[in-house]
Amino acid sequence: MLKKGSKLNSILTGSCPKCQNESMYVNKNPYHITSILKMNETCSHCGLRYQIEPSFFYGAMYVSYGLNVAIGIAAFIVSFIFLKSSLETSFIAIITTLIILFPFVLRWSRNIYINMFISYEPPGKNNKP
Repeated sequence: MLKKGSKLNSILTGSCPKCQNESMYVNKNPYHITSILKMNETCSHCGLRYQIEPSFFYGAMYVSYGLNVAIGIAAFIVSFIFLKSSLETSFIAIITTLIILFPFVLRWSRNIYINMFISYEPPGKNNKP
């Protein structure tokens, strides 16, 4: 499922979408809030520029919105339907879940967005520019 070459591997690990050999982020820990979105300029293995064009990752805001809605709905279903919590407790569960997962959602949205435009190239195909 998370084998090298799959988009899911690149999305969940935050690795370069083209070669999947290195993390796109300077700090791999998403809970290090001061450097949560600090990215390397290029991949040291394949030379891919992560910032494809100015303001490229603005489109990731739409992906982030979708992820937050999906996570909120999932938290509500688990809390209200499966755990039989009250409506108020369910909304507290949604807010708590979204706050805890906030750093991951930020990175996942960027990872999903860049993987929409760049595909994996097996070794031998990706030459440094």
